[in-house]
Formats: sequence, structure tokens, C-alpha cells
Amino acid sequence: MRAPVQAMIVQVPLHAPRLRQEPMTMTTLDDGPPPIRLFPLFLKFLRFGCLAFGGPVAQIAMLRQTLVEEERWLSAPRFNRLLAVMQILPGPEAHELCVHMGIMARGRIGGLLAGLGFMVPGLALMLVAAWLYRDWIAGAGWALPVLFGVQLVVLAIIARAVQRIGGHVLEDRLLWALAIGAFAATLLGTPFWIPLLAAGLVHAFRARPMVIGAVLVGAVMLALLLHQGSVAVAPIPVAAGTARPDALLLFIAGLKGGLLTFGGAYTAIPYVRGDTVGRGWLSDGLFLDGVALAGILPAPLVIFATFAGYMAGGLGGALAITAGMFLPAFAFSLIFYERLEALVENPALHHLLAGVAAAVVGVIAATLVQLGWAAAMRADRLWAAGLIVLVGALCAWRIKGRWSMPAIIALGGGAGWLLQP
Repeated sequence: MRAPVQAMIVQVPLHAPRLRQEPMTMTTLDDGPPPIRLFPLFLKFLRFGCLAFGGPVAQIAMLRQTLVEEERWLSAPRFNRLLAVMQILPGPEAHELCVHMGIMARGRIGGLLAGLGFMVPGLALMLVAAWLYRDWIAGAGWALPVLFGVQLVVLAIIARAVQRIGGHVLEDRLLWALAIGAFAATLLGTPFWIPLLAAGLVHAFRARPMVIGAVLVGAVMLALLLHQGSVAVAPIPVAAGTARPDALLLFIAGLKGGLLTFGGAYTAIPYVRGDTVGRGWLSDGLFLDGVALAGILPAPLVIFATFAGYMAGGLGGALAITAGMFLPAFAFSLIFYERLEALVENPALHHLLAGVAAAVVGVIAATLVQLGWAAAMRADRLWAAGLIVLVGALCAWRIKGRWSMPAIIALGGGAGWLLQP
């Protein structure tokens, strides 16, 4: 009897290190995050929000490094599946991941606190930046060429975003055709929802030519009907900034952008611009300055809506449009938490959303053309403006990393100061 006992005693220390490595397995990791109280949970995601520089790629990499590789809240395969779900839903993926992780840790109240913690630093900084911009920077003689240079390189950054999103979304000829159709429809002044709906239905029923023909005919007829007496979004609205919208209109503008943000924060640009610049609440230059500020702050890029709301309606307008923009990102996880991962397995929904995403690429490209035309009309030296855009594009295609966008924006400001009177 003594020999087996000794064998057991000898084997325990040999196997102990392997037992300590068990958290690396999927089963253990998928058991959920470690116990954490609500206030420490809020502080954890507040810290993530304070470090959220560099856009969604850097933000998602930060969450993966901390919660998957270091603290092992969940396994890498499950994180990838969860990220795939967030990418087919509207809203900023990094923020939605934070809400979902918070629900995993402490239920829906935990998701609410995690989402608030992640967005509060960027919101606070953007409010301060908008106040400084409106009261101290805008209109200053030295600032005009600097800000115009920044606006020009932001156009290059948006062009790079169109190329990146299109590279992921436009996988076949049909999707390319849907994107081109949405591009043309937007330039012709068609209401944004018609190409989105038509593209989604065409791709969902791509194997049924009769249905596709009916959808296209219906979309064209509806566009012609609604286009009578309407005008496309003007590149330079008349008397921009003179209108003063109420909080409800700004909330609806933000909600529209939040519900239509497929494929990244840049996809919200056409819809927020259409409801702010297009209605004369602010100018294209102000709008582009907001996008530039959002790129250098630790926040999801859709925080540019906060700037637009502040310029159009003050503090109340900023909070209203921000609430609308982030509401879908909270709501999808808080309401449909238990069913989100099942969406990955639904091919019909995938096809529909792929068509919508292709149309969104076309809408962004058309908005880029409109913004570029507006910038060309404001340029005193067209050759200098073109040179700044070209250099900005080269940098946007070549410079990578967390600090790439702040570096490009700083370069654009300096080039504007040197080349524009």
C-alpha cells in the first residue's frame, strides 16, 4: 500500500504547474470574468476611455490585450465571435464591446456603467474642445489657415477610410454595383434610406432576378417621387450657422447616425452632416474641424457628433446629439444580450447587412466628393489645397499606429499655415 501512496505524492508536484495553467483553456476562460464590484468596474472602463487613442483598431486591441490576454475574461475565439457580431451591428464596435463585457461581469447595470465609463472621457474632452474652439479659436486670424489645412487632410483621412471599408465590404461585382449605385443616387439628392434599403434587399434576394427587378423599379420610382421639390445636400449651405435647432431635432440627428453606423464610425459622417450642414445649422468647415478633433481625442470617432451639436445648439444640443448617437450602441447589448451571438449564424441577415454596408460605402464616397467640392470653393490657392490633400493622402496610406491621425492632423495644420494666406 505504501508504494502507490508514494507515487501519488510524487505525481502531485509534477502536475501542479499544469493545473495552474488551466485558465488558458477555452472552457475555463469562457466561465466569465472574475468577480468585480460595480464601482471598480466603472473605473476599469473609465481607464480604458482615458487611453482610447488611435481609433477603433487601437481601442479593440487594447480591450483584447487587457481582458483576453492579461485578465482572461473570455477566450480569444469567443472574443473574435463577439467582435464579428459587433461589426455587423450599427454603432462603434469598441464601445459596444465595453457594454457587452460589462454585462458579462455584472449584468445590465454593469453594461451601462462600462459603456458610460468608456465614453465619458471623450465626451468631457470634446465639450471642452468645442468650447475653446467656439470662444477662442474660431475667427482668429492665425487659426483660419491652420484649420483649413486640417480640414483638407481630414478629407484625405476620410478617403483612406472609404478605401479600407470598401476593401472589407466590396467582395464581389454585385456589391461594387450597389456601392456605385448608392454613390450616384446620393449625388443626385436621393434620400439616404432609399439606396440603403434597396441595396440590402437586392443583396438579400440576389438569387431571385424578378424580386431584384421589382426592388430596383420601386426604388427608382420612390426616389423620383420624393425628389420632386427637394434638393440634394448642398456643399455649402446658405447662411450656415444662423438656424438654431432644438434638442429633439439634434437627438434625432444623432439617433439616425447611430442607427446607420455600419462598418465603422466614418459611416456616420454622411448622416450627421446631412442633418446639420444640410439644414444650415453649421458649415462644412466647422463639421470637418469636429471630425479632426474627434481623431485626436481618446474616444470613439463618432464623438464628432458632440462637436456638431455644440456648434449648432450649445451644451444642450451637444448632449442631445450625443445621447442619440450612443443610444443604439447601449440598446443592442442591453436589450438583446442573450441573442447577439446567434446573429453570426443567420445567413439571411448577413446578406441583407452586406448589401446595406456596400451602399454605405457609396454614400460616404459621395459625401467625400461634396466635402471636397466645398473645400475647393473656399480655397484661395487651389494648387496649395490640392498639394495638402495629396500629402495628407500619402501620409494616411503610409503612416500607421495609434498616433497616426493626430500626426496627420498636425501636419495638415502646419501645411495650411505655410501655404494658405
